[in-house]
Amino acid sequence: MTQQQTTNEPKKVPASKNYTTSKKQVYSSTNRTTHRTTTNTKTHRNQTTRLKTPEKKLVKHHVSQTNKDALPIPPAGDNIRIIHLGGVEEVGRNMSLIEYKDDIIVIDMGFQFKEDYAPGIDFILPNTKYLEDRKDKIKAVVITHGHLDHIGGMPYILSKIGNPKVYARLLTTLMIKKRQQEFLEEPEPNMEVIETDSTIKISDNITLRFFAVTHTIPDAMGVIIDTPDGSIVHTGDLKLDHVDGVPTQKEEETFKQFEKENVLLLMSDSTNVERPGFSIPESTVTNTIEKLVRETKGRIILGSFASQLERAMTIIQFAEKYGRKVVVEGRSMKTNIAVAEEAGYLKHKKETVIPIKDIENYPPEKILVLATGSQGEEFAALMRIANKTHKFIRLTKSDTIILSSSIVPGNERSVQNLKDKLSRAGVHIIHYQVSDIHSSGHANGGETRWIQKKIKPKFFIPVHGYHYMHTVHADIAHKSGIPLSNIVIADNGTIIEIQDKGKKITVLKEKAPSELVFVDGFSVGNVQEAVLRDRMMLAQDGIFVVIAIINSKTGRVIKSPDIISRGFVYLRESQDLLRQARYITKKTIEDTASGAKPINFDNLKHEITYNVGKYLLNQTAKRPIVLPVLISV
Repeated sequence: MTQQQTTNEPKKVPASKNYTTSKKQVYSSTNRTTHRTTTNTKTHRNQTTRLKTPEKKLVKHHVSQTNKDALPIPPAGDNIRIIHLGGVEEVGRNMSLIEYKDDIIVIDMGFQFKEDYAPGIDFILPNTKYLEDRKDKIKAVVITHGHLDHIGGMPYILSKIGNPKVYARLLTTLMIKKRQQEFLEEPEPNMEVIETDSTIKISDNITLRFFAVTHTIPDAMGVIIDTPDGSIVHTGDLKLDHVDGVPTQKEEETFKQFEKENVLLLMSDSTNVERPGFSIPESTVTNTIEKLVRETKGRIILGSFASQLERAMTIIQFAEKYGRKVVVEGRSMKTNIAVAEEAGYLKHKKETVIPIKDIENYPPEKILVLATGSQGEEFAALMRIANKTHKFIRLTKSDTIILSSSIVPGNERSVQNLKDKLSRAGVHIIHYQVSDIHSSGHANGGETRWIQKKIKPKFFIPVHGYHYMHTVHADIAHKSGIPLSNIVIADNGTIIEIQDKGKKITVLKEKAPSELVFVDGFSVGNVQEAVLRDRMMLAQDGIFVVIAIINSKTGRVIKSPDIISRGFVYLRESQDLLRQARYITKKTIEDTASGAKPINFDNLKHEITYNVGKYLLNQTAKRPIVLPVLISV
């Protein structure tokens, strides 16, 4: 069973706490109109429309839309300005900026994977309109580590903000360059490799320093931004390495430097703060996995996040130690391991990692498959193995499946489906709920309290994660000695200023642009609300297309309208419904268009949409998108 240190920290925050917060208008994607039709669907016989072939460009930048009613943003003056462009209302698309006089420092540039409210979207990016308007002031971009929620947005954003210099540690730099290879038309990032003992003087007012943090990927770091009013500390993602709730000597040495610091502001990771106590240390996980690799008799198939690079490297070393060959399955896993090898962080015998096609050359007990897909993703390696569609791997009852990851919220059903399919093959399954084979890379509540006491900031802004996580983190900071008036819980786009030479922190009534920016196929920008709404309606109720040929002189229907339905009803079993829908269409056309010269096709489409849609709603309690196609002859 999982061992976890606990403290008396509450999991709920009293509603009466009076933190400084910002307000946000929440976009609701569930608003539904009774019926929708698309724009111009009038066509003429013998006329065809040539569809435009997509340009062979990976991205096409669209201008970010902004709220035209937004208040103009005043200059920062002598104040220190902090804005989070993403990552404080969600897990992902982390991006923050610190502005002082003529200097802007950007921290991280990630993306967020698609959400239910945006069907068909590939990724969601931070809104960078504020930076695009001030690109001449951007002096540095600091990347804290190489996970996609911190680097994924760089190919889409860097050129829009002037391609400023990017500072990162070695592995992070290599991962950025590897990803950039997929965006050949974008300029090469202006990278500089730094280490934790590096000092970068940006200007007379700004100096950058760095410190190592513990995370699930090598070369993770935090950043210290020195200003005339004091230091601003951003931890990036982190947890603490500890033994039974006591941080190791290495952690003590890392955070000892803050004893002599005048820390004006701390911004720290909130992702796991609602969990009390200390997280399971990675050393416990590696000990458990080593025991399994050593004692398991048959083949091992180990599923994990590709982002858990530190763990993947350790697993390969254990396999080599106990005489197993390693097969790496999953594009992202292969990419990350290749980068770790290039950086010199992963060293193993050349023959330890073998290609998948050679797996049959070795007995099962000498094989360890390191695969992606522990969340039950449809096309990932583990699901293909479970579905018996993998080209080289077939499960046997002697196999052991180790799922070395937790379940991401929202993936519960897909993970259960994966486990069900694996269990039908008779394999032995080990997961994080029955064994210490996974630990998060983010600090629990007890760890964040320890960090607060070590850094001792004057002001505090929780970052990374959802609003509730930030309120929990704010409560921990308050109990660590920070006054409520010195804590700000921000939304994306909230403009925060430290004023009067570091004496007070305040939230401006103005906001930076924060509308969602989507990567949708080749396009990058704002997808209209109507497009997302139509996609959701298509997924929920389908589409009902009515095609009618109209005599333009008489306004009469030449033959019975044709109907095409997708995702709404099964046509062969709904003949009465279709017959009546045809009748309503024909009657609507002839009642509206007979005698009209010329025929008002826009009005006619509206009438058909309304009448047919009303009938379908009454008969089925469904609201498909009704699309009239009118052909005039």
